[in-house]
Amino acid sequence: MLLIIVFIAYISLGLPDSLFGSAWPAIYTEFGLQVSLAGFVTFAISVCTIISSLFAAKVIEKLGTSKVTAISVTMTAVALFGFSISPNLLWLCIFAIPLGLGAGSVDSALNNYVALNYKAVHMNLLHCFYGVGVSLSPYLMSLALSGHNNWREGYRVVFYIQGIIALITIITLPVWKRVKHNHNDANTDNFKTVSIANLAKLPAARTVWLFFISSCAIEFTVGIWGSTFLVKSEGLAAQDAAKIITFYYIGMALGRLMSGILANRLSSWKLIHIGVSIVLVALVLLLSPFGSIVSVIALFLIGFGNGPVFPNLIHLTPINFGRELSHSMMGTQMAAAYIGITFVPPIFGILAQHLGTSTFPFFILLLFLIMIFSMYRLKGILCRQTVRGTKHESLS
Repeated sequence: MLLIIVFIAYISLGLPDSLFGSAWPAIYTEFGLQVSLAGFVTFAISVCTIISSLFAAKVIEKLGTSKVTAISVTMTAVALFGFSISPNLLWLCIFAIPLGLGAGSVDSALNNYVALNYKAVHMNLLHCFYGVGVSLSPYLMSLALSGHNNWREGYRVVFYIQGIIALITIITLPVWKRVKHNHNDANTDNFKTVSIANLAKLPAARTVWLFFISSCAIEFTVGIWGSTFLVKSEGLAAQDAAKIITFYYIGMALGRLMSGILANRLSSWKLIHIGVSIVLVALVLLLSPFGSIVSVIALFLIGFGNGPVFPNLIHLTPINFGRELSHSMMGTQMAAAYIGITFVPPIFGILAQHLGTSTFPFFILLLFLIMIFSMYRLKGILCRQTVRGTKHESLS
């Protein structure tokens, strides 16, 4: 039952992530704004998410995973309602604050809880449920916009769903206590809070942060700019490119689903290696001069291969750094992921503005090389720790 609660709660993380982008064309039209001003809202959300992730360990230590989850989901529900009644851009930015703070906390809390208490298959399935949320909200917004172009109604509908999930997390708080008591799990909420400065002294920590930045940068750069690349460089119509990029997200969800199915037979490191190898094949196709169909296949494969990297690397956190440090490391890893999400796609936007979208495959290749470097460096560090007697999962 608790695992089901965790999965449902993780849907709430995905619901807001793709909602604003779907609603923005209607929002800036109603408010009479420039289209570029969306960056103020998304930047506020991302910065607050990074801050929340960095302080998540201390918050979880004080309140526990169950209360952090309930409070965080409730905060995001309130923020979504706030978006639905916002009269101008300023209020959107104000309500972006609780949206970002809630997202960072629940992300760190649930990922760490599953990493400590469940198997890799459950971690991959957890991130599939994120895919449910991130896919559902744009569809609901499209229904609201197709009726009366009412983006506020779209936000209210998602608020209702988020509110129900928040209510579930509050009502089921006793379940967490019973599970902890029944399993005599004294270690679940007992951990060592370590400052970012001290964690940064660990070579493995610095390397895994780079791993998360590069992997998530690939994920969101392709998601944000993939359709533009298909239009500008491959000659597809805008509406066709928008539909085709959906296959990229389908590939990501399928990759995580397949990873979950294979997790009982293959180690997390092997699944990461397989995913990275698939991305390599995809990049070869993307760089080839064989036309738009091959590029579409390549984008699908990037999602399929890169999708499992994040959940499997998250699952390895207690193994790579120990249970005591896992809460502190989890928050910094989430922050690193959001740094890649927040800052790298705009860098490509600037590059594309000056050099054109034809640089897209080469930019993704550069991010991939950084990911490969950080992956092998991390494995090397962990292998040396194993030789010195530190317990780690097999790195084969």
